[in-house]
Order: sequence, then C-alpha cells, then structure tokens
Amino acid sequence: MLKTFQIGETETLNKEFPVTFNEILGLKVHLNLWTELNIMKKLSFIILFFCLPLFIFACGQETAILHLGDPAPDFSLIDLQGKTWTLSELKGQVVFINFWATWCPPCLKELPSMQKLYTILPAEKFKMLAILNKDETALANLVVKQKGITIPILDDSQNIVGPNYSLTGLPETFIINKEGLLVEKFIGPAQWDAPKYIQIIMKYINQ
Repeated sequence: MLKTFQIGETETLNKEFPVTFNEILGLKVHLNLWTELNIMKKLSFIILFFCLPLFIFACGQETAILHLGDPAPDFSLIDLQGKTWTLSELKGQVVFINFWATWCPPCLKELPSMQKLYTILPAEKFKMLAILNKDETALANLVVKQKGITIPILDDSQNIVGPNYSLTGLPETFIINKEGLLVEKFIGPAQWDAPKYIQIIMKYINQ
C-alpha cells in the first residue's frame, strides 16, 4: 500500500535514517536537474559531431592546398618603389618567390644569400620576388637599406597572397618554372648562393 507523507512528517528507513518529505522532494529536484544536464551534454556532443565536419569543410574552401606541379596562383603586388608585379606576366622566366618579414630572424639571416643569388643568375631569364608578409613596408625599407638589398620587395602586408600559397610559416620559398608551374618549395631558411641551390634553379632556366 502506497504511503503518503505530510510536510514535516518523517519516515524511517532501516530504523536509522529518517527521511522527511522535504528531503525526498529535494532529492527528486536534484535528480531531475542531473538528468536534464546529461541530456544537454549529449545534445551538445551530437551537434558538435555533425557540425564540425561542415565547419572544417567551409574553412578548407578558403585556403586551397598548393602542390608541386600546380599552376602558381597569380597575383599583382606593388613593390617598395611603386612598381606593380604580376606573376602571369613573367611566364617564360623562372621566378623565385620568397615570403618573409622583418620580425622573422631566419628571414633576415637568409636575405644576404638571396641577394648574392639574385646578382649571379641571368636577369633576362630569372626573376626574384621577396614578398613582405604581415609586416610594415617602412620596416622593410630600413632592413633593405641596412643590408644593401636590391631584390624587389613586394607588399603583402595584408596577407592577401600568402593564403593562396598555403603558407605554414616564414620564410617559405617557391620556384616557378617558365610555364608558370610550381616546381620547388622550400620551408625555412637556406644558404641560397650555395652550389646546390644554384644548380637546382639553373636546371629550370636551361629547360
């Protein structure tokens, strides 16, 4: 037979644990809250499970992954002297594209060897473009004057071109062949006037 309780009345469990009606009511409220929280957590996991792939897919659409053999993404950027450089207009020449910044110590370290490579290779068949990424052109001006750099410094301070080249950090260097295809990619700094790098680039110049 179901027994009812009045407020304040006590029922004895095992003759040692008195339980009031209010305590039973409070326990029921806590159990209900705990159940609701569990349901909310489960719903959150379900929503996250289905929505995360969509989010990743949407992000992936903004930045394509660039592979060797792909056409190099075209761009038009202005250098520190005000000249506009358009990559597609340089077809028929080998193009060395280096992304760098003045706040990047490895970038600064490799600049002198880039300058030497720039002066060694034939200007009518080879172009070197140093693209300033997420940095101030005023700072770049100071650096190139201090180091005697004559390489064209292109302004990508707003990071418009960088994402098209799937940058993972700085410096990163890309070699574009005469047909406008990406044929070499180097992550990190290098001693660009070393014989092995000269040979790599001359191979594409002579093709």
